[in-house]
Amino acid sequence: MLLKKTGCEKMEKFYLEIPSIERKDEIINYVNEFVVYNSDTNGMGSLDKILEGYTFEEALERCLNMENIEYAKKVGRCQSKTFLLIRENDNKIVGMINVRWNLSEEMKKFGGNIGYGIRPTERRKGYNKINLYLGLLEAQKLGLEKVMLDCDVNNLGSLKTMQALGGVLERTEVDPYDGILTSVYWFNVKETIGNYKKEFENNIF
Repeated sequence: MLLKKTGCEKMEKFYLEIPSIERKDEIINYVNEFVVYNSDTNGMGSLDKILEGYTFEEALERCLNMENIEYAKKVGRCQSKTFLLIRENDNKIVGMINVRWNLSEEMKKFGGNIGYGIRPTERRKGYNKINLYLGLLEAQKLGLEKVMLDCDVNNLGSLKTMQALGGVLERTEVDPYDGILTSVYWFNVKETIGNYKKEFENNIF
């Protein structure tokens, strides 16, 4: 259970939000924090394109257009939706999650249906478990019955997150894209949501 002490104990609540121009400065700050901490920019969809010279507006447009199958194919990607994980108590972006479908053959082997991340200064608080749970709710809305996630075997935070929500390890092997030893997990979406509803329902706004 996640608690925030503010004189009296107050339950922290979270929700997912579609990226928007109104959050421009906050999103840029979020992305830049990963650079400062030399951390991988996972779960950002196309928003981290600002690190490759895109303007924020260009990155946002690309991110929002990824739901469209023609657009996704044109840029060589699969369809996806990116969400900001907002802590309701202080309206802060603490994480992001990217839900993907109509995966390419490569993404079916490595990459999978969901990428996620928590900003470096907000880690080790259990937030990514809520992030993943909310992401599974979005996957269910998209009609996905099973989803695959993977991560570097040395990314203990992500491994613990997947294991904490009952992910089933399928295999551990080297991802040829980056040469990193990677663990691949599967989730039954409906089953996982049902099993962990009571654990997270009080943290969802």
